Amino acid sequence: MTLSDVLKRFDEASIHRVKLGAFDIDGILRGKHVSRKKFESSAASGLGFCDVIFGWDIADLLYAHPGVTVTGWHTGFPDATARIDLETCRIIPWEPGTALLLLDLCDKHGDPLPLAPRNLFRHVASKASALGYDAHFAAEYEFFLFRESPESLRQKNFRNLTPLSPGMFGYSVLRASQHSPIVLDLFDQLESFDVPLEGIHTETGPGVYEAAIHAANGIHPADRAALFKTAAKEICSRHGIIPTFMAKCNHDLPGCGGHIHQSLWDHEKGANLFHADDHSMSDLMQSYTAGLLRYLPELMLMHCPTVNSYKRTVPGTWAPINATWAIDNRTSAVRAIPGRAKSARTEMRLTGADANPYLAMAACLAAGLEGIDNQLDLPPATSNAYEASDAPALPSSIEQAIALFRQSHLARRWFTDAFVDHYAATREWEARQYSKAVTDWELARYFESI
Repeated sequence: MTLSDVLKRFDEASIHRVKLGAFDIDGILRGKHVSRKKFESSAASGLGFCDVIFGWDIADLLYAHPGVTVTGWHTGFPDATARIDLETCRIIPWEPGTALLLLDLCDKHGDPLPLAPRNLFRHVASKASALGYDAHFAAEYEFFLFRESPESLRQKNFRNLTPLSPGMFGYSVLRASQHSPIVLDLFDQLESFDVPLEGIHTETGPGVYEAAIHAANGIHPADRAALFKTAAKEICSRHGIIPTFMAKCNHDLPGCGGHIHQSLWDHEKGANLFHADDHSMSDLMQSYTAGLLRYLPELMLMHCPTVNSYKRTVPGTWAPINATWAIDNRTSAVRAIPGRAKSARTEMRLTGADANPYLAMAACLAAGLEGIDNQLDLPPATSNAYEASDAPALPSSIEQAIALFRQSHLARRWFTDAFVDHYAATREWEARQYSKAVTDWELARYFESI
């Protein structure tokens, strides 16, 4: 898409302001509104964008960690060069007169910053492309909906919140119909926003939904997944509703997954290479899946990035606890779905809804390609993964995941030392922030009795 193509779309949609943004390490869209005139002047030459988005955490606290050196008071938080990706042009249907485009962040020499999540996934996808593969990905998200506002969340201290609907009612046509203004708005407006959904339905839990995004290749599936979370929050807010994509927001209920479906296609022939004529797993699919399993423990940090992530991955809650696989089995970490030429794929079920999709998809693709390159063999499939005592265990805490990630030769080869060290340091900071917190559980348990 050229600048003239974009401006033509702007004219057709009466666009006079533009939202520009980039995703930070936590998958949060950081950006600004600019005038159309400013957009036009920046489209060719780029614009400055403060690199503080790599120097602070999810709560805008500056990292006080020796491993975070890319920016800080020692550098003065200068501007990074931001290039506007014209291919990402989207008209925002719920903000009339406004378009959105994503930014790619570069260093002072114009080279992509390896710490930027979008750059990282594009780098891994380009390696797949060089091997003749089109990597097809799709995310599906589980999320809770609450009848709350930013103000009421804080007034209630995030406790005793009112769900969109009461009770446990998975796959409920009734509940989705009762709340059709929200459900249909999500479906229709996301379609217009080029984040098309395959489907949306209620999940088990009060006010819980799952949305499956259509598959795409290249950078597009990660863009769609990342934009889905921001767009869902913006659309729902217009109905007085707040979604949460926390991995575990209630200890009595299942958590929220951000499952990733994936397959490799022949770039020249346009054929799904995971498909076999007898509807079994192709040899390539087996090796790719074996790679996912082999490297899952050391790359878990890219699938489960927060302290809260590890409260989801416990037995019997629809989340995996070990590096297991099986055909069409939802207890395993990796669910193989062989069959038709269009739909044969592998599903990574470990990924939480709190994960940065650029990082999670990069982790999947790198591990899968390693499996193919090394012709790894699949271990035996599991039946009930929660009872598979001989399967490799996954880290049960963020501290364990950080240690394995730092030691991962695969991560350093595919993602660079700079990224591994920076990302691990930001997760250590996250763990440290939690270790200092005094929780409601501690107060209730110790305040009077101890």
